[in-house]
Amino acid sequence: MLTGKQKRFLRSKAHHLTPIFQVGKGGVNENMIKQIADVLEARELIKVSILQNCDEDRDTVAEQLSRGAKAELVQVIGNTIVLYKESRENKQIVLPR
Repeated sequence: MLTGKQKRFLRSKAHHLTPIFQVGKGGVNENMIKQIADVLEARELIKVSILQNCDEDRDTVAEQLSRGAKAELVQVIGNTIVLYKESRENKQIVLPR
């Protein structure tokens, strides 16, 4: 689990990122979760945006994505979810203790 300090640090890092995934009418599916897990391995920190036509509420989507990709949910703000997962191969982000 992330501490409050670590979440603040990750939020500041994620601020300038643009969302690279969008969850729309189809909601969350296995293929999307696999792609997000792969991208998290490469980048560690990503944003996912939830489109207006998404049938599920944002907290449900955030929960499904973080659990499916085994990632930490950093933040849900507006229709944007910030996810973090420490990379095994190419670690870039050093979290404060």
